[in-house]
Amino acid sequence: MRADKRAGRARAGETGLIGALQAGNEAAFEEVVDLYAPAMLRVARTYGHGQAAAEDVVQEAWVRVLRALDRFEGRSSFRTWLFAILANCARDRAIVDDRSVSLAGQGDEAAVDSSHFFPGEHPRWAGMWSTLVDSWEGVPDEELLGGEARARCRETLDDLPERHAAVFVLRDLDGWSSEEVCELLDLTPANQRVLLHRARNRIRAALEQYFGEESR
Repeated sequence: MRADKRAGRARAGETGLIGALQAGNEAAFEEVVDLYAPAMLRVARTYGHGQAAAEDVVQEAWVRVLRALDRFEGRSSFRTWLFAILANCARDRAIVDDRSVSLAGQGDEAAVDSSHFFPGEHPRWAGMWSTLVDSWEGVPDEELLGGEARARCRETLDDLPERHAAVFVLRDLDGWSSEEVCELLDLTPANQRVLLHRARNRIRAALEQYFGEESR
């Protein structure tokens, strides 16, 4: 009963928020951006985008949301609708990036040393930057250790298949329910559980390996 009441209050609050957005209320829009932008960025990264490209994807998603607000009918929750738009933007950007990489490979000479990029046959990051920083000098040991652990998680997450990564980010990082994830990604509950289990195992194995290396 309490859960039903909370759900009812949430739906009522969402209805009011959507009404404010459709009326052009800037404060309501800022509230929604603050609430969802960090999670949107994390999800955009699961589609194989680097930080800058993921930020572009999120920005494009907000543009599409504003254009489509008047057509939102409430058949799903606003959050699910928002992230469905984000997923479409991420897939569209991936297609554009793939074409750009192919065209870039037709030049006679690279403007930057090719050692700074992943090779063209890389399964996920073909032609993308491989060097993110020039030096770790001056970074405190504690910050470096934490950064290295996060980087290991990020690398593992980036290497996961798209669906595995998306389920992990939505469930474990952003706190979505299994029902919401199934609706957004069009998964059965059983499939969602399998994807989440496999993703968690990969992340945990990467961390165990990392901390095992650090303890030696």
